[in-house]
Amino acid sequence: MSNPIDIVIYHNPDCGTSRNTLAMIRNAGIEPHVIEYLKTPPARELLTQLIGRMGIQVRDLLREKGTPYADLGLQDETLSEERLMDAMMEHPILINRPIVVSPLGVKLCRPSEAVLDILPAPQKGAFSKEDGEAVVDATGQRVA
Repeated sequence: MSNPIDIVIYHNPDCGTSRNTLAMIRNAGIEPHVIEYLKTPPARELLTQLIGRMGIQVRDLLREKGTPYADLGLQDETLSEERLMDAMMEHPILINRPIVVSPLGVKLCRPSEAVLDILPAPQKGAFSKEDGEAVVDATGQRVA
């Protein structure tokens, strides 16, 4: 079956937020292009474009937990965006995830339900996160 909706997720299968985001995309009946960004990191130019399309600063995409963030001194607010990009290119684990690209925009999906804002198709049914938190009800509507 052909899918006319093109969605890309920069995914880490070891991350619960990333797994939940991927599951919500699939719950909308969309099979996305899954890029395991730790195996295939985005090129610097592409990452720069994604940051621009998300409307965030480079620092906003840095991941601290479980990364060499502190060891590299990246908490230093005087570091240039160029230096922060250098660090992400050298250590892709510093790139926060998941990043989702859809026809409706590009978003860092933290929390995972942020993906619902850029999915061009409705949820097909109920969805709960891995921890049991309900996100979408049986009618496909977002739980408040």
